[in-house]
Amino acid sequence: MTPSNDLYCVMGNPVEHSKSPWIHARFAELTGQSLRYEKRHIALDSFVSAVNAFRAEGGRGCNITVPFKFEAAAVATQTSERALLAQASNTLRFEGDAILADNTDGVGLVNDIQRNAGVDLWGQRVLLIGAGGAAAGVLGPLLQAQPGHITVTNRTRSKATELVARHATLALLHNTELITQDICRLEGDFDVIINATASSLQGGSIPVTASVLRPGALAYDMMYGPAAADFMTWAHEHSASPRDGLGMLVEQAAEAFLIWRGVRPPSLQVLAELRASMK
Repeated sequence: MTPSNDLYCVMGNPVEHSKSPWIHARFAELTGQSLRYEKRHIALDSFVSAVNAFRAEGGRGCNITVPFKFEAAAVATQTSERALLAQASNTLRFEGDAILADNTDGVGLVNDIQRNAGVDLWGQRVLLIGAGGAAAGVLGPLLQAQPGHITVTNRTRSKATELVARHATLALLHNTELITQDICRLEGDFDVIINATASSLQGGSIPVTASVLRPGALAYDMMYGPAAADFMTWAHEHSASPRDGLGMLVEQAAEAFLIWRGVRPPSLQVLAELRASMK
């Protein structure tokens, strides 16, 4: 074991449901790291003061969940390329006076889709639903996986247009067609559909029609557990292959753990254990 017992946390609102403390505790156990990891429920107007207070306690880093990912990017003194592109951060690391911001959501999603679900994104037609912090965090790594086409759709199309414009150079670099469509007038069907909206968390309706699904398409909700149940049922009823975001949660946590500790934990083992514990 390492001699330190460093402090980490997840900050969000809500945060009570978070599995991150269990995940990081298990990572630490399996990699011989000594750390404490807590949940911090943060008032909506208190994020910056909460970060400063956590640093004053000796905190070494934190995961950031809704609705603070944009604020987390803004509070940083140094920002990774992927967080700069997303303009959102889900991972902070503290080193002296420096606040280092990164975004591990996208690599977590891509790793879960390609490695854990066994779906190669290369050349595929992808639909990304949403243009908020969750979608912004994953679009760059999705493009780096080189699908043939990505459509971004959102209730407010101007947000999708802005997100696509920010990623246009990266899309060109990876030879991926990147467009927006109005969510009410979506055309075409897709191999991979990713719900990056908060509709599942809020108990809302499925944000798109079933016409977007090809038979056997991967229908992926970035939420997990009961929050993703309606989307998963919808996908199954329309001959798609449903998957929730539990694997993304574990994989993005593994990337954050690597950033903090310099050690990559066995994410697939921890995902299997977590799924078994939730049955």
